[in-house]
Amino acid sequence: MAVFWGVDSAVSANEEKLQCVQKNFGAPDFWGRYLSTVPNASVGLTKDELRFLRSKGIKVMPIYNDFENPVGKQEGRVMARNAIYHAKRLGIRKGTVIFANVERFHEADAEWLIGWVETFYTSSYRPGFYHDPIAGDFHSAYCEAVQKEALVKNQAVLWSAKPEKGISTKRNKPKFNPQKPRCPGSVWAWKYGRDAKVCPIDTNLADEKLFNLMH
Repeated sequence: MAVFWGVDSAVSANEEKLQCVQKNFGAPDFWGRYLSTVPNASVGLTKDELRFLRSKGIKVMPIYNDFENPVGKQEGRVMARNAIYHAKRLGIRKGTVIFANVERFHEADAEWLIGWVETFYTSSYRPGFYHDPIAGDFHSAYCEAVQKEALVKNQAVLWSAKPEKGISTKRNKPKFNPQKPRCPGSVWAWKYGRDAKVCPIDTNLADEKLFNLMH
């Protein structure tokens, strides 16, 4: 299995940020970016930024985080529709996985996850979840969702935040070994390093299946 190395950031990717990453860590194969601006959390991706990254041969991994607590099926559907709207607005290509950013401090329930997945299933994009598989509500909510709705197991792509190995260069990346849920799940990405001091990025690995489903 081919494994690709990349970064994600809450700030915009530009020439300065890219040079910082290349100089200190290596050339990223992909860059995770947020679909919309959320005050005190993330600066939204722009069409110009997308063009810049693609012109450098870097794929884009879209993330959606404009929600507070992922609870309730209707709320999951609404958030999924919002994420799909922003992906279309930016011209994200069909088939791309869009990750809901379910942080460990969020409440989360199975119904929200089901609503997110069901809404994506009838769209031109694929549902994903960035999550902590140990701390917080996600793990139990996800396993309950898998039991209730087969689409969750079959469609959702998981991006694990554990274990935390610490920031590394591309050359010294760890072997792809993310923490997985105790129920069936496609864990195709792993955030193994957080909050680099020299550049405003985290470091990630993605397997080839996910890499092929990035913009």
